Amino acid sequence: MAMAIAFSSCMRNGAVQIPVNEFFKTPQKSAFKISPDGKYISYLKPYKDRLNLFVQSLADGNEHMATSFTDYSLHDYYWTYNDQLVFSQDVIATDQLKIFALDIATMKLHLLMTGNKVRMRVISRIKEDPNIINVAMNKDDPTRTDVYRLNIKTGEIKSYLVNPGNFTEWFPDSDGKIRLVKASDGVNETILYRADDNSPFKQVITNNFKTRVEPIAFTGIKNNFYALSNVNRDKTALVEIDAETGKEVKEIYANSNADIMGVEYSKNRHKVEYASWEEAYPQKHFLDKCMAGIYKNFEAQLKGYEIKIIDRDSSENKFIINSYTDRDPGAFYLFERKKCKLTKLGDINSSIKPDELCAMKPISYNASDGTLINGYLTFPQGRDSTNLPVVVMPHDWPYGPMSRNSWGYNPEVQFLANRGYVVFQVNYRGSTGYGKAFHSAGFKQVGGKIQQDITDGVNWLIANKTANPKKIAIFGGGVGGFSALYGVSFHPGLYNCAIVQYGVINFFTYIKDVPPFFKPSLQMMYEMVGNPETDADQLRAISPVFHTDKIKAPLLIFQGAKDPRANISELNQFVIELHKQNVPVSYFLKENERAFFKSERNRMQMYTEIEKFLDTNMRVKQ
Repeated sequence: MAMAIAFSSCMRNGAVQIPVNEFFKTPQKSAFKISPDGKYISYLKPYKDRLNLFVQSLADGNEHMATSFTDYSLHDYYWTYNDQLVFSQDVIATDQLKIFALDIATMKLHLLMTGNKVRMRVISRIKEDPNIINVAMNKDDPTRTDVYRLNIKTGEIKSYLVNPGNFTEWFPDSDGKIRLVKASDGVNETILYRADDNSPFKQVITNNFKTRVEPIAFTGIKNNFYALSNVNRDKTALVEIDAETGKEVKEIYANSNADIMGVEYSKNRHKVEYASWEEAYPQKHFLDKCMAGIYKNFEAQLKGYEIKIIDRDSSENKFIINSYTDRDPGAFYLFERKKCKLTKLGDINSSIKPDELCAMKPISYNASDGTLINGYLTFPQGRDSTNLPVVVMPHDWPYGPMSRNSWGYNPEVQFLANRGYVVFQVNYRGSTGYGKAFHSAGFKQVGGKIQQDITDGVNWLIANKTANPKKIAIFGGGVGGFSALYGVSFHPGLYNCAIVQYGVINFFTYIKDVPPFFKPSLQMMYEMVGNPETDADQLRAISPVFHTDKIKAPLLIFQGAKDPRANISELNQFVIELHKQNVPVSYFLKENERAFFKSERNRMQMYTEIEKFLDTNMRVKQ
């Protein structure tokens, strides 16, 4: 019966009820890229519930199915300079990483390497030798990521840059050679520079972890580089830095209201084309007249859409762009500069009809200590704006470089709004984009002011009569899942129920059991979350695993058995203890899934269960 409800279309509150599968099916086409020579478009497309690689010739428009995996989807893929594609496959059952190369001329596939519990990412392509790419891998030591030169013709792997143990990021020049690295002792962060491959690295910048310097690219003038920096300022700015001295040469662009969070860069001209940031909505400031003209063309043809450049060919004549709104998952286009031609390549989800979905509206309120908190409200169609059922959605891990809610299309938000719920997203203190002071105000506050910001937001919705105080749910993943459990533990009666995806239930094991590759950042986690030795009382006081007696509201829990951050035996015991406390718990543990469910079948089951759970516990009338 539940499946019949989930996959039928009916009317709710005057709006068309969209089937679950239309929100959460695998994208029709995604991860578009263009070959460096501009002759081919590549993308991922589902085949038997797995994402596979497809290549389309721009000369004749013919599409070729390059892979036909039915066990696991492709993970990441990259073009080389000689029309080769390199990609990886995460074999979840055995925790293996397989790396393949595909020759476009012959469409022949060959396995380059297999590694157990290995993580890999491509750092750069090498212009002087198109068969070589630089890859960062932890194949020799699970706790240390080194850089290797991988020959995609022969599969030969040679050491290029041995990590002394504290290198965390690598930044190549336009030729693909690594000349800047970032190192961390967990508290202090250091930028090191070398003039060429034969020179030693030297320290040029050292900052406390609260301060950020993120290199972008070399400017082509002397040894200067562009970077995002909040040194001696609260809001991150786009600056130019002398790599020899580490000194800031000039500030290129800053915004007094928000951190600059992204840039678009021309490799050919060694020039930043625009800086971007987020206030209520995404914003851009153009630093290049040519790119400003291109975007003006985009905006004329795609009115009302947010637009991003995804990829470009080496000559910077052909671009892949992505367009989207809060109500439209969007589409991909090919833009040919010389022809001034925009051609649609594919929709992410053509089943979605934007006029049936709901607007995401920016909001702000004052927390109980006076701090201004921002967020978003999405109201269901056809509903009065008062006394409505609300689903609170706190975001995940608060301390990463892009840890926040943003304006744009979110299938979970639209699914819940379509089912008649107001969706409340909070950018609590610790969230990024609002400056250094606001970000650092969240340190060691995962069970303190961060949770209070969420609670204050719920009380604000009740006070202004948006929320029906008897119909409020909380739903989150990761640290957002912790916030959901914290809410029903320490604010009894505020929430009807909680939904938890890959949630943190014990900060002791969460910190202790970090994957080996995360070890260099462990000290930073102590500073941001807490030290299991010196902050033991604090971590015990907030970890849900120690407070099952406080939980009374119904819970719905989802977990992937192969999530490297999860302690499955502890989670199983947590659920058993909740049952002993007579807490209504529905628990779904999925084999061969990590934190995020990649199987379409598992996703459909999860959101069908979420729909039933909310209908039961929020008693929303059909």
